[in-house]
Amino acid sequence: MQVPIRTLTLDSLKAGETGIVTALAIQGAERHRLLDLGVLVGTHITVEMISPLGDPIAYGVRGTLIALRRSQARQIQVQLAQAEDQSGGIEQ
Repeated sequence: MQVPIRTLTLDSLKAGETGIVTALAIQGAERHRLLDLGVLVGTHITVEMISPLGDPIAYGVRGTLIALRRSQARQIQVQLAQAEDQSGGIEQ
């Protein structure tokens, strides 16, 4: 039996959680900026730090740290990564 995958937006993740990008619902220059920063479908993104007022939020993406406003993160759909996916390795 296959378990349905729950899709969230990036802004709903908590500190330390990792999501896998499934879609970008953002257009124009902001979309190009995100793509240039490495935010692509299939990319793992980890919530690293949340500012005291909750905006912006720092995310770990492909070995670098980027800051996004909640309004931007709300337009990035993710699926919550499983615990074994977050280790970055493949169990053998």
